[in-house]
Amino acid sequence: MKTQRIVISDGGFRPVLAFDQLVLNADVQATLKEYAAPTPVQAACWPPLLMGRDVVGIAATGSGKTMGFAVPAVQALSPQDAKKKAPSVLVLSPTRELAMQIMVQFEKFKHMRSVCIYGGVAKYDQRQAFRAGVDVVVATPGRMIDLLEEDPALFDLTQISYLVLDEADRMLDCGFEQSLKKILPFLPTQRQTVMFSATWPPAIQKLAETYLKDPVHVQVGSKDLSANAAITQIVEVVQPDDKEGRLLQLLKKYHNGKNRVLVFALYKMEASRVENRLRRANYNVGAIHGNLTQQQRSQALDQFRTGVCPLLVATDVAARGLDIPNVEVVINFTFPLTTEDYCHRIGRTGRAGAKGHAHTLFTHHDKAHSGALINVLREAKQPVPDDLMAFGTTVKKKLDPNYGAFCKDVDMSVKPTKITFGDDDSDA
Repeated sequence: MKTQRIVISDGGFRPVLAFDQLVLNADVQATLKEYAAPTPVQAACWPPLLMGRDVVGIAATGSGKTMGFAVPAVQALSPQDAKKKAPSVLVLSPTRELAMQIMVQFEKFKHMRSVCIYGGVAKYDQRQAFRAGVDVVVATPGRMIDLLEEDPALFDLTQISYLVLDEADRMLDCGFEQSLKKILPFLPTQRQTVMFSATWPPAIQKLAETYLKDPVHVQVGSKDLSANAAITQIVEVVQPDDKEGRLLQLLKKYHNGKNRVLVFALYKMEASRVENRLRRANYNVGAIHGNLTQQQRSQALDQFRTGVCPLLVATDVAARGLDIPNVEVVINFTFPLTTEDYCHRIGRTGRAGAKGHAHTLFTHHDKAHSGALINVLREAKQPVPDDLMAFGTTVKKKLDPNYGAFCKDVDMSVKPTKITFGDDDSDA
């Protein structure tokens, strides 16, 4: 196994270096035969997970995190679980595409019933799966809430004993935490909770502790925000109006018509505009973003995976966790909203030990991210261009995930001041 820096908060758990060091059921053993050995995050997380502990697993993209939580989930299923209809495992994912990818991994286990719950498609098949009985549910929060509110008796989550938040930093941010709070009351309080992510900002760490019980923390690699060291990162400072022309130049350099190149845009309209511009330049290009139907998104992703359409324009929906083999180059047409998202984006290349290449177009509109991006480049021992340094090295404070800019750090040890309002006080 490749040498990695692994930190485990509970010294009682040692990483496993081979599958035969674990006592696993026949279904799990058969599935693991296609792999040579545990990846570092699997080696470190499996022992506490198999002992029933809550775990937070932080590791770079492409490190095998899905099997990191799937193997203990399937191992925990008992023969009695096959006789009941209600599921025992719930995996929550921030995007439809990632949910479907997780589902593919669970389907490798033969003697297990699973269903993928996501929006943009009819609910009929999802209802039928629950009626027939299911062991594992992989879901996006929005559709899961819809089904629970429509028919909580059918979509029974009261037997869940193993809850996974994949891409946990995203699941706990402003956009998803309220959804999580709607789902959790349908689950038993006595359960094992597992969180996996590639990035773990301090504000999210505090929030995560409210959902966990005495968790074991596993960190593979640096604890600081970092990108995969196998990825060559180039950051180029350009004028905003020059980006489209520069993108065409980069595609001439990186894309031979057959190799997979992933281009990231920031918003749906921008992705659509870039896609149309590349079509006019005679590129065979697809796109995935929120303005497309689920069928269109799935088709574009499948064609990219299989190489039928090896050039893809995407918004950040594709950055989270998706395992697309042999992506040679990632181009950031527009810098994302956070540096954590930058790490997730470029992590689509350089997966499973392969080398990767990421080229980012950075403008003065992005200068608030310069300090954090410089830190990421330095951590990965990548060159920092002088034009980027000119924007400054200050790292902008991360906003509170619940209250944004309206939250400030307060010293709770300071005694509060009591203010008394007299009868002469008024609203005038």
